[in-house]
Amino acid sequence: MSLLWFIIIIVVLAVLPWIREKLRLSVSESLRAAAPGDFANLSVGYTHYQWVGPVRGPVAVLVHGLTTPSAIWQEIAQGMVDLGYRVLVYDLYGRGFSDAPHGTQNKAFFVEQLSELLDDQGLDEELVLVGYSMGGAIATAFAAQYPHRVNRLVMLASTGVEMHDDKFWAFCRDTPVIGDWLHAMLGPLVMRAEINTGGKASPMLREAQLDELKRKGYLRSVLSSRRAFLSETLEDEHRRLGIEAVPVVAIWARKDHVIPITAIGQLASWNTFAQQDEVETAGHGLPYSHGPEVIGKMVTLFSKEIF
Repeated sequence: MSLLWFIIIIVVLAVLPWIREKLRLSVSESLRAAAPGDFANLSVGYTHYQWVGPVRGPVAVLVHGLTTPSAIWQEIAQGMVDLGYRVLVYDLYGRGFSDAPHGTQNKAFFVEQLSELLDDQGLDEELVLVGYSMGGAIATAFAAQYPHRVNRLVMLASTGVEMHDDKFWAFCRDTPVIGDWLHAMLGPLVMRAEINTGGKASPMLREAQLDELKRKGYLRSVLSSRRAFLSETLEDEHRRLGIEAVPVVAIWARKDHVIPITAIGQLASWNTFAQQDEVETAGHGLPYSHGPEVIGKMVTLFSKEIF
């Protein structure tokens, strides 16, 4: 192979992720019009949200994880509605139907989005915050920063305590340039395989996750979150929640290969007041694979809170 052809191949491979990203769909006005719920025009972009349940009652806000849109909350949202809550779900930036603004997706980035959305909805009363996976870390960070706005924090297989990352994702996260290229080129293939083997996910949820892979900014957002937020441990935030007497409920999955069950002991060492339990047969997808069991655990743990 001549040097010229070698250079051409290298250049093509280098720009291929950029070309593929250009061909992906933007969250356009027509797509927003077809989306369920509504949109809030916040400081760095539109955030998609949806209310579920009665127009009055205590409010629960559900925060999804790294790669899953708000559609993941279908069973949990209905379960909380059945308990009498008025439920607000929303898409994090770069996921679902929300915009994918540029910028570092760190703790402050996500706390600001949640704070602005609550202000936009006029929610100044105490809330129940429920966060899954990375959403648990977002909810934790928000509750530690604004303890007066949170009546109770519920963490489901939450990051920010302990985490085991797959070798491929860890390499992409920790390796500049090459990691970016691999994440853009092979990331969709790995994600698609994970979605299609995702246990008890409903066809609706699977389709929503696959649709995200077709949208501009999604892969960039996921990688930024891995680098700037998922690698962070929230020990200070959890200790503050104990000091501020914010009730904390944590539910873990015994068969979780992402968040190890040993997180129970780690969280207990930071906040002795946290009420914890596990779903023995669940993996990391417990909000959609074991929805009724999760709701049952929540009800039991709510009754045991000491604050």
